[in-house]
Amino acid sequence: MFKKVLIANRGEIALRVIRACKELGIKTVAIFSEADAASLHVRAADEKICVGPPDAALSYRNIPNVLSAAEITGADAIHPGYGFLSENAHFAEVCESIGVKFIGPTSEHIALLGDKAKAREIVARRGLPVTPGSPGELKSEQAAFDAAGKVGYPVIIKASAGGGGRGMRVVNKAEDLARAFQAAQAEAKTTFGNDAVYLERYFLDPRHIEVQIIADHRGHVVHLGERDCSIQRRHQKLLEETPSPAVDEKLRREICRVAVEAVKAVHYRNVGTVEFLLDKDHNFFFMEVNTRIQVEHAITEMVTGIDLIKEQIRLADGQSLSFKQQDVKLSGHSIECRINAEDPEKFTPCPGMITRYSAPGGFGVRVDSAMESNMMVAPFYDSMIAKIITHGRDRQESIARMRRALDEFVIEGIKTTIPLHKRILNDPDFQKGHVSTIFLERFLAS
Repeated sequence: MFKKVLIANRGEIALRVIRACKELGIKTVAIFSEADAASLHVRAADEKICVGPPDAALSYRNIPNVLSAAEITGADAIHPGYGFLSENAHFAEVCESIGVKFIGPTSEHIALLGDKAKAREIVARRGLPVTPGSPGELKSEQAAFDAAGKVGYPVIIKASAGGGGRGMRVVNKAEDLARAFQAAQAEAKTTFGNDAVYLERYFLDPRHIEVQIIADHRGHVVHLGERDCSIQRRHQKLLEETPSPAVDEKLRREICRVAVEAVKAVHYRNVGTVEFLLDKDHNFFFMEVNTRIQVEHAITEMVTGIDLIKEQIRLADGQSLSFKQQDVKLSGHSIECRINAEDPEKFTPCPGMITRYSAPGGFGVRVDSAMESNMMVAPFYDSMIAKIITHGRDRQESIARMRRALDEFVIEGIKTTIPLHKRILNDPDFQKGHVSTIFLERFLAS
């Protein structure tokens, strides 16, 4: 087992990894920017080292600085968390070349599946269902027009190297396609350093379903059920749950089978998430593979009892999966609400000093956060400051616990999205499980 793991991240995910390492008897190193010197994850680690100024490009995404920190502290492995360098194939490759283990998939898998257009091609060649669209990257505007003509409007143009809603444009009619194509390319180039885009049919009212998979170096692949991540704003998830209220046992078996087949096609290792769109007729289509731990991994842990971070570390150490598919039992229902430092009406960031912080607790409630009273929410990073996760015997109990937890949660000094989540949980359509990727748009309009 590794002796020392450097966590190339910050906030709640860094603290989550530190806790898993402590349980495994592994020493930890926290990196931090100058803005995070007093952060909870820094105090929780065995060692700490500053990697630069507040700007993430000069600190948390600064590959030479992060690798220097690993060398100085003698870390033999790096856990990237999510975001920042977690899906950076070059970073994983450099780690491999200098003998520091990257806790995640190989650099080849990150590069291959990070190209969404190529991932679609691979899955389609296996005869698995993919969202109708262009066969690969769009080389020109004319290629975009040709693909849209075959698929039919509306369509969505997506960055091949994209994620998080960046480099995306929805096109409802042909006369808007050229402008959308150029805008998507420009945003993709600015955000990801790669202007390649592809095109898919745009489903008007789908669900976003993802399947958690985990694979070892011996070719064993296991799925841990599906998550429903349909409640989103501008392709950013707000609330997730498992199991999906729209997925019955027959559909679950089929969509999870396809997820396993998709990652087996490239001999994938470590944890990953296979994402699908589910239409109103319960037809599902492959979208992409996320080659990292997800923000919402905790709800899967709640219903399976499997610590995904520990499994990541063991698999990176060369160990085989500690369980088989038949050992995985899904128990009850789990919901996660992402709490962001944002105005809940305008969705504008709300950094500042937290003057009072009191997290909820009790049976079936988990809070993943690195916040506390008298701590500054910096304006330099993602606005998510906490995740509330509840677990119940069924969906109704999980919702009831989440309502209670949100009522207990006290964050003063800044605005948060807690009031928005309370309203969503009280919405009749949500309570019936009638949600889709445009749920929030309709909810706010009403």
